[in-house]
Amino acid sequence: MAALETLIEALKRLPGVGQKSAQRMAYHLLQHDREGAQQLSTALRSAAEQIGHCRRCHTFSETEICTICADPARDPKLLCVVESPADQAALERSNSYRGYYFVLLGRISPLDGVGVGQIGAAELLQRAAETGVEEVILASSFTAEGEATAYVLAEALRARGLKATRLARGVPVGSELEYVDLGTIAHALVDRR
Repeated sequence: MAALETLIEALKRLPGVGQKSAQRMAYHLLQHDREGAQQLSTALRSAAEQIGHCRRCHTFSETEICTICADPARDPKLLCVVESPADQAALERSNSYRGYYFVLLGRISPLDGVGVGQIGAAELLQRAAETGVEEVILASSFTAEGEATAYVLAEALRARGLKATRLARGVPVGSELEYVDLGTIAHALVDRR
């Protein structure tokens, strides 16, 4: 049963997966989907061996420079800073942004011992200072850590004479005001245009 326990422990490493969920997944794969288990194993091994980070923006890439950074049709005046490759993918799916990215691979979190040095701020400042960049859009999350990250980076960028902007926040499209939380309404009023 050592192999089963090892599988369960490995599955518990996934976000949001506890002991019972990991057991359920392991039992399902072994009892009902051995072929899926093999496919998952092969895909994980292949991804872990072949996917690295883009030298220019730090997103996931199988090549030294990712396809977005290599695309000359992107707008070189815009640089959007996100916390993770998942955030970058979400912005790309919106089809509303055509500039380049810089992926921090984290956010400032003093309680977890993560400071400015651990999130690639020096590399960001270097990238933002490149010829052609006119605006750095800070698209970190609207959590306490994301707000602190945006604030620190904005101050550092502005100190170097660079234009730093923040994503707007407000009432979600299609929502009714009476059901929106008070913090979102307050921010929507402050950030109105």
